Order: sequence, then structure tokens, then C-alpha cells
Amino acid sequence: MKPAILIQNPTQVPQLSAEQWLQHAARKLPVNDTRREARALLLGVLQRPMTWLYSHGDSLLNEAEIQRLDQALHRRVQGEPLAYILGRKPFWDMELQVSPAVLCPRPETEMLVEACLEKVAELASPTIADLGTGSGAIALALARACPAARLIATDISPEALSVAKRNARQWAPGVQLLQTSWLQGLTGPFDAIVSNPPYIEPGNPWLDSDGTRHEPKAALVAGAHGLADLFSIIGQAPARLKPDGWLLLEHGHDQSAAVQAAMKKAGFHAVETRLDTAGLARVTLGRQPY
Repeated sequence: MKPAILIQNPTQVPQLSAEQWLQHAARKLPVNDTRREARALLLGVLQRPMTWLYSHGDSLLNEAEIQRLDQALHRRVQGEPLAYILGRKPFWDMELQVSPAVLCPRPETEMLVEACLEKVAELASPTIADLGTGSGAIALALARACPAARLIATDISPEALSVAKRNARQWAPGVQLLQTSWLQGLTGPFDAIVSNPPYIEPGNPWLDSDGTRHEPKAALVAGAHGLADLFSIIGQAPARLKPDGWLLLEHGHDQSAAVQAAMKKAGFHAVETRLDTAGLARVTLGRQPY
């Protein structure tokens, strides 16, 4: 009787070490710092710390791990944000859960947090509203930096609020989350109102770029040249702010003049625009009259 001939499964994933998979992924990724992104994918998918890579870079990955890594790599090559693939994104001093129901928090939005903290710094227990909270990034950062503050965060999307609630449970359980459009149903009065609303005009080609193509369009696009939601908030804010309270808005780099004009028309004073680290207009703020 002839011995059985073992036939290798042609679909079997070849064995690779962690370092070999990193090199493979770096060749595929359509980004500048391919090694950094490949490393983020590897450690994020496998849920390993950075130190593991230094001590286990030559360790062989099993078939299930390689399949999971390759699936994540394929999604990234197709332009899906790394944050959605890993399900989390760093912001302020937190690592927030994210999903395609919310925007990926961006580092420049921390400017809005910093400006708000500056304006309420002398208040013992400020009341602050964060409008269109998404993942909850702004409200949670404010709550962690100013524990005595009372934070209310709103969003019209129940899916976004679900993400924000999960983040709030982990990072700042005291933040109150409400489903509503901007300030509807809120009476205040607030010491500060902050928002990073949709501000991109419909049809902007940037919406089809890899950075935004997978993000929720409702959180990005506003009518009237991208200004509709900004103008709506500016119109609603004076009735909900305390005397001498502040309205702080993130907006597009070319919208500061329009936002400043709308704020002044609504009666705000001490209106100013702040630039981000790239020198682009990013946040405009104004003060409610006494």
C-alpha cells in the first residue's frame, strides 16, 4: 500500500513574522509615513503595546492574525481612515471610540477646547454647551480639563450619540448628552457655547478625498457655501448665553470673514479669529454683551 501523499492547502496563508508583515504593509500603503501606519495597523489589530514589537518582531504570526491584518490593510489601501479600522482615535488626553457615524476627531479641533478653557478659566463652575458633539471629543476634553464645569452636549444623530455615550462612560460620565438640533430645547443660560459644525459647501471635491470619503456627510456638509449651520448657531446663541458669555466656532480656513460679520451682526463683541499651527483661520469667537 502506497503512503498517502499530503497536499498542501493552496489557500493557506504563508507564515510571516511581525517584522515581515510590517515590511509588506509598508510597500502597500498609499501614505507618506508608511512604516508608522503599518505599525499602527499591526499593533492596533493585534492589540499589542509598542514594546511587544521590539521584543517579538521576529515572532511568527498565526494564520488568523495574518488574515485580520491583511483585511485591515486592504481597507486602509482603499482609503478608509485608520481610526475607523481600529475603532478609536486619540484626542486631548483620551483615546476615543469612533465609528463611521461620527467624524474622526482632528488635532486642530483641540484649539477650540483650548480657547474655551481660556475664556472660562476664572469661573468657579462654568456651564458649557457643545453642539454637534459627534464622538463627544470636545465636551469630554472640556469636562476632563475643567472638572467643576457643567457640560451639555447635543447631536441630532442617534448613532453619533451612541458613540458619544460610550466615550462619556469611560472618560467623563458627568457630561449630559441630548438628542436635538443645535440649541433647540436648551434654555441655558451658558457661560460658553462651542461647536465644530458642518462647514463644507456641497460639491467640494475634498469630500471625495481619502481623508473624508468614508466620513458621514451630514457632519461635514452645510448649505449656503458651507455657512448655513454656522449662521444658524450664531442666530440661536445670544438667547442662550449669559451676559458676557462666549460663542466659539470652528470653521473652514476661508470662512472667518463671513463668520466674524455674522457674529457682529448678532451683537457679539470682542470678535476674533485664531489661526492653527499651519497659519490657517480655524476658530472664531465672540462675546455676548452685558
